[in-house]
Amino acid sequence: MTPSHPSGETDLATILTTLTVVRRPGAFHVTSLLFAEAGELTLGAGIEALIREPDEGGDSITVVCDEATLVERGWSSTFAAAWLTLDVHTSLEAIGLTAAISKALGAAGIPCNVVAGYLHDHILVPVERADDAIGRLHALRDGARP
Repeated sequence: MTPSHPSGETDLATILTTLTVVRRPGAFHVTSLLFAEAGELTLGAGIEALIREPDEGGDSITVVCDEATLVERGWSSTFAAAWLTLDVHTSLEAIGLTAAISKALGAAGIPCNVVAGYLHDHILVPVERADDAIGRLHALRDGARP
C-alpha cells in the first residue's frame, strides 16, 4: 500500500525560503558493483540507497552505504560523503531546486550529488566540506527571504 502524503511544494521561492538542512550522522560511501555479481542486496543494515544502472559491460548497481558496511563487505569507495537532507517537502515536479543547490555549492567548489526521494531531496557532499555546504545552503535560504 502506498502511504498517503500531501503533495509537495512546487514554488521555488517558497522552497528556498523554508529550506533547512539536516545532516545524518556518520559518513556514507558510494560504490559501484556489477549487478550480476552483487548478490542479494536490500536496504537497511547499513545500505541506504540502491540504484540500478545500465552499462555496456552489463548492468551495474550503485550502492550508498555506511562505512561499517563498506569495510565488512570488502567494497572500495573513492567518495566519502556527508548525507544532507533538505528538510522541506518538495514536489517531484518542482523546478529549479537542484540547479539552485548546485550553483550555490559549485560557487564554493563543493561537489554535490543529489538523490531525490518522494518527500525530500538528499545531497551527498564530501565529508570534509559538510559544514561549509550546510552554511552555503543556509545562506542560499537567507538570501531568498524578503
